[in-house]
Amino acid sequence: MIDFSLTKEQLELQEKVRDFAQREMIPNARKYDESAEFPWEVVKKAYDEGLMNGPVAKELGGHGHNIFESALSSEELGAGCVGIGICMDANTLALTPLLLGASDEQKKRFFGEIIEKKGVAAYALTEPNAGSDVAGIKTTAILKGDKYVMNGHKRFITNGGVSEFITVFALVDPERGARSLSAFVVPTNSPGVKIVSNLSKMGQRASMQTEFIFEDVEVPKENLIGGEGQGFVLAMKTFERTRTGVAALSVGNARAAYETARDWGKNRIQFGKPVTANQGVSFMLADMATEIEAARLVTWYSAWMYDTGNKQKNMLSAMAKLYASDVAMKVTTDAVQVMAGEGYSTDFLVEKMMRDAKLCQIYEGTNQVQRLVIGKSILK
Repeated sequence: MIDFSLTKEQLELQEKVRDFAQREMIPNARKYDESAEFPWEVVKKAYDEGLMNGPVAKELGGHGHNIFESALSSEELGAGCVGIGICMDANTLALTPLLLGASDEQKKRFFGEIIEKKGVAAYALTEPNAGSDVAGIKTTAILKGDKYVMNGHKRFITNGGVSEFITVFALVDPERGARSLSAFVVPTNSPGVKIVSNLSKMGQRASMQTEFIFEDVEVPKENLIGGEGQGFVLAMKTFERTRTGVAALSVGNARAAYETARDWGKNRIQFGKPVTANQGVSFMLADMATEIEAARLVTWYSAWMYDTGNKQKNMLSAMAKLYASDVAMKVTTDAVQVMAGEGYSTDFLVEKMMRDAKLCQIYEGTNQVQRLVIGKSILK
């Protein structure tokens, strides 16, 4: 029998994150959007209230959430503010290669450091000439004695400039190319790690995307995750888990925009009646509500497929990320349209929600790349 009801614990988690979003995120969303500063105040409070590092095992200082529970949390973060929410979820992205491939000693050491400092980590895969094309990565980490010497250039690294450490993907043997791709934990304050710039963006301005250069950075052998040549597998398996989080953030963002436009329209009187009484507007709201429900269902299904170990989990996570982020872009744009001049103004957050929605169609693999992933899966 199919059952879409949530357990008591899942309902409590959902309500806990929703309450946090309403208290700490929504009131500060405009502030951090305008200042483009990392929302440390909110992140520290999230630590204090037990909302950080959800997928990390309880014995390592996390909460042991599965992917479905993480998606429930991410939707509420997205409804609060996608820009602030991705600061929290990108930390999970950076820790996921360790969850998948690190030794028990490494997990204890690195998770302990992050949690003790109430800090964040960053995930460094993208380069100026290697985004979705992981095989194009040029950063190297050559073993010399008991250390790897890293040289390269990474770009669009979320949380980069404020991170305690960076999960960096680099080639240990350039002649072997992507087959030698490996993952390393690199402390951000290591000599030779240089910040080139922090990207000025259209949306999600509370989050920080950093450009790094690595010049002869010495990385201890014990900071290699998994083993040499395991980087490509770790990167792909990471996205299998985290794309569902992007989908859930998008659902939350779309939900918040829809609810704002719906409630505004009920109270906006034109020609003697609420604007929602006009069929043109009510049909827009009907489509928005329907698309949000559909996006949530594919997101939940993707998370459930991962948690149950289904072989199609990679395809489903790509479908969820693709569909939910496209829905968020459409719904937030329509919310601005429903609210007309008010929606376009900064008096309401829907214009920000529209700007925030765009980036979810781009990071963790553009939606065109998601279609490639889905196409390959269905044509195998």
